[in-house]
Amino acid sequence: MKPTMRIVQISVFACVVLCLTSCFKRETPVQRANKNNVLLAGLGYEVTSLDPQIATGTTEQEVITALFEGLVSEDPVDLHPSAGVASSWKISPDLKTYTFFLRPEARWSDGKFVSAEDFLNSWKRILSPALGSENASLLYVVQGAEAYNKGLNKDFNKVGIEVLNPHTLRVTLERPTPYFLSLLTHWAWFPVPLQAQALTDRTSSWTKPESFIGNGPFTLKAWAPNRIIVVNKSETYWDKSQVNLKAIQFYPLDSADAQERAFRAGQLHVTDTLSAGRIDAYKASPYLRTDPYLGTSFYRINTQRPYLSDARIRRALALAVDRKKITDKILRGGQIPAGSFTPLGINNYSPPQVLSTNIEEAKRLLREAGYPEGKGLPTFELLFDDTFSKRIIAESIQGMWKSELGIDVRLINEDVKSSQADRKTGNYQILVSVWIADYQDPTSFLDLWLSTSGNNFTSWSNADYDAALFAAAQKSDPVQRRALLTQAENTLLKETPIIPLYFYTHVFLLQPSVKGWYSNLLDHHPYKAVSLAPAE
Repeated sequence: MKPTMRIVQISVFACVVLCLTSCFKRETPVQRANKNNVLLAGLGYEVTSLDPQIATGTTEQEVITALFEGLVSEDPVDLHPSAGVASSWKISPDLKTYTFFLRPEARWSDGKFVSAEDFLNSWKRILSPALGSENASLLYVVQGAEAYNKGLNKDFNKVGIEVLNPHTLRVTLERPTPYFLSLLTHWAWFPVPLQAQALTDRTSSWTKPESFIGNGPFTLKAWAPNRIIVVNKSETYWDKSQVNLKAIQFYPLDSADAQERAFRAGQLHVTDTLSAGRIDAYKASPYLRTDPYLGTSFYRINTQRPYLSDARIRRALALAVDRKKITDKILRGGQIPAGSFTPLGINNYSPPQVLSTNIEEAKRLLREAGYPEGKGLPTFELLFDDTFSKRIIAESIQGMWKSELGIDVRLINEDVKSSQADRKTGNYQILVSVWIADYQDPTSFLDLWLSTSGNNFTSWSNADYDAALFAAAQKSDPVQRRALLTQAENTLLKETPIIPLYFYTHVFLLQPSVKGWYSNLLDHHPYKAVSLAPAE
């Protein structure tokens, strides 16, 4: 055979192989999942608990809301309260008593009916002092709930929760609470099954797949820590005909870059986030989403630690932070520099913008405190969990405090679970933190710093702050209420037990095949409304 003929044959063969390879390109997990109606979702980290009364993070919330349902649900578009386990409700003229009518077809995943008593017993559990739930304070709007949770009253019959019959529940509030129905959509209010209600020790064996019982649109099929959580469509859910997905597979990936690679490889429908360094690469694509998000990134300060007990030092640290540099140069996802703790524009509330960058004032405060140019101050420790952009922001602020104030800071990196444990025990000096609203009202942010809050963790308390928020809760006039909220936040920012950094946006990647994933301020996406369709 002539050499030229051999070359021609090889070339033809190569073209055929190339054609066959492209014609029979391997199907990606996302393409396969689209056909099987299975959502593949990235999680920011491995969840710490699937017990609604123990879990505190938004990552846990993403799974828990698939497994449980409260009295009230959320509209998938704008999150206004809609019927959940309760098909309807009645509100008294004084706006303090709510009567909920439970749908008789609501069932647990073991087939038993969901009753009004299930809710009463569940709320008794979360309010039990022995459980030590960090979210118990969310129930303090109920008459007598705070006293019971603090052990001041041991008779639960004095709490404003009453079973009228198996399908009717009456709740009496301490005072009119305009956001109460929205508050009920928080997972702390979800019912838990009987075997969990007897527990007062935070064990979570009942949330394992082999013993799990829930009442949501999905039920727990598998949970391999740090690998995957699988939930399947529940056959006992009262509204199962409206549930489009057959299953959801959650993948805990605490690296934003790892999530992006998985998305690019067709292994995820949706990521939890996207690192700032990858935003430009997706700006012209149909995958990038930058949604508004009601959350604040901030640093907690342990006010019991030496030197940090001085509000002047805390305030100097806050005033030396260049927030615009962080949002514009590091994050680049539309985030807004935070001069307050409460984000802008919630229910016509305009928070005071007190903490803008002011280096000269920061230096003056240090001199007044007796530490000019930072001389005499020890090296402070800044604790963070190594997720997403937290490290690079911490390194940037470390540089700001050194160059502007002469203050040395040592960065300490921990995994999420260890960081959360140290937060609760106060084993930190300065702690990287995030707060995402539980409901759309300024008190979702401001109540965090009450002396009674189970999520404060700064050891800071202020009687004037508590009094202003208490007075605001008594006001039905919105103008008077906003004035008192402003007064409270001014006190918080002056005392500075926290350092607000920026207000969130949610920057993430989403496959076009995902339908029903609407933009909203709380970044909640009721899975009942989510469906999959092949990309066009």
